[in-house]
Amino acid sequence: MQWTPGGTSGDIEDRRDSSGGGFGGGGLGGRHIGIGGFLLLLVLSLIFKQNLLTLFSGGPAPAPNVGSANRAQDEAERPEVQFLSFVLDDVQNTWDQIFAQQGQVYRHAKLVLYRDETQSGCGGAESATGPFYCPEDEKVYLDLGFFDELKNRFGAPGEFAQAYVLAHEIGHHVQKLLGIEQRISRLQQSHPGERNRLSVDLELQADCFAGVWGHSTEQRKIIDQSDIAAGLRAAAAVGDDRLQKMATGRVAPDSFTHGTSAQRTDWFQRGLTSGDIGACDTSQAATEDPLAKAAMRRPDPETVWPPDADATPKPGTLP
Repeated sequence: MQWTPGGTSGDIEDRRDSSGGGFGGGGLGGRHIGIGGFLLLLVLSLIFKQNLLTLFSGGPAPAPNVGSANRAQDEAERPEVQFLSFVLDDVQNTWDQIFAQQGQVYRHAKLVLYRDETQSGCGGAESATGPFYCPEDEKVYLDLGFFDELKNRFGAPGEFAQAYVLAHEIGHHVQKLLGIEQRISRLQQSHPGERNRLSVDLELQADCFAGVWGHSTEQRKIIDQSDIAAGLRAAAAVGDDRLQKMATGRVAPDSFTHGTSAQRTDWFQRGLTSGDIGACDTSQAATEDPLAKAAMRRPDPETVWPPDADATPKPGTLP
């Protein structure tokens, strides 16, 4: 990627030199489970024959402990933090422009950097959870050690692979601002049998939103074909089928919550090729179920968008 190192983004909250308590009373809350946490809960679910993805919850949060600062590690991670600052600002500036085209204002998310564990508005966060977006506080949580795992364990090295991960999580923030995340959450509660399938639609749309940003960077000559290949590898690396195969040696499609490797690369590529968020209606392509269609396409009166329930988004407009 073509970028110039600079300072730290004003949208970054750095907690690396302090450690929070364990999981809080909110349990998983509205958080989108990260890759590491998904693997752990998946293995335990298969062992105990229970869906721990829905049963998991936490107790009261203990008081946080303040650890000693690790200045040497901070310094070693400085280039990575500068890169994430560039990506975060570029992704959100892109969404600034997209929202402005609709006469609306994009509200920036925050990126929280931490080590080992911290607290979020959705409960506790630890490094094994992987990156996730919490809609309750509108923050993305990331332990930088995840990128070593992405490179060494999942075989997805490269700067644009890291950028894809962050752009995907910001995609969930966009869903929150559009009211999509809230509608999916309500439908999951009222139709528990559709929980996993609705989750897949939500995740694939976030992949497509990440691709929309990628299209912008390609147009501005920030990335080239090798970067695109790295992003596609990253999307494929975190497919449910591949993660399940790595964890258990077998695949259980009914338990998918994020989509297969093929689906994730396909939806990332759709956004990357079109640069059009109108191409990111995952419900239309993935299912004929009216629940998913309603969640993905119908405007929500609680959002900033005009609440025209009969409106169908046109190409190039927000869903």
